[in-house]
Amino acid sequence: MSGSSLARYFDVAFVNLKKKEVQVKVVYYGPGRGGKTTNLEYIYNTFRSRIKTEMVTIKTHGDRTLFFDFLPFDLGTIQGYHIKIQLYTVPGQVKYNATRRLVLRGVDGIVFVADSMVMRRESNGHSLKNLQENLGTYKKDIFKIPLVLQYNKIDLGEQGIPLLSFEQLQKDLNAQLKVPSFQASALMGSNVTETMRKIISMTVASLRAELK
Repeated sequence: MSGSSLARYFDVAFVNLKKKEVQVKVVYYGPGRGGKTTNLEYIYNTFRSRIKTEMVTIKTHGDRTLFFDFLPFDLGTIQGYHIKIQLYTVPGQVKYNATRRLVLRGVDGIVFVADSMVMRRESNGHSLKNLQENLGTYKKDIFKIPLVLQYNKIDLGEQGIPLLSFEQLQKDLNAQLKVPSFQASALMGSNVTETMRKIISMTVASLRAELK
């Protein structure tokens, strides 16, 4: 299969003909201060020996990070092309919607990082709806794109901070989507790697299916 044909098949995954690579884009999405950046920092520090690039971050006054550039993982090949994963995060604050929409351009898979604190329940719902709307601008369907939910900050329960139960989070966010979900602590690293591995496997499987 030629590179141009491969690119048409993938539709969004970036094909580097010179390096013979398919660059797969995974975006961590969710409400502000929910733990998206902490997820990527943990992954970067944990798998540093396997990552050949530096993290790129742009800080703003309103949110810690606009996006991270790629963190590639070698995952074999598709049609003879090596697979590399790029992990991005987006700012969660409402006023940065234009940036969120821009970072979603060309997305192949998504991790939605919800905040388990009771006080953030409404923010989680608004952010998930915002994700659906922004995907729609690229004619992508939240029910069809590879998606994993992560319910972050479970460690805060030990500090007496009121948290939403797993059942409540599932009811709020996953009743219709019915996608894989994990309770996690990005700060402690609990289920961070598991979340990442799940979205990567789902996304690569989706792209391979497109080629069949």
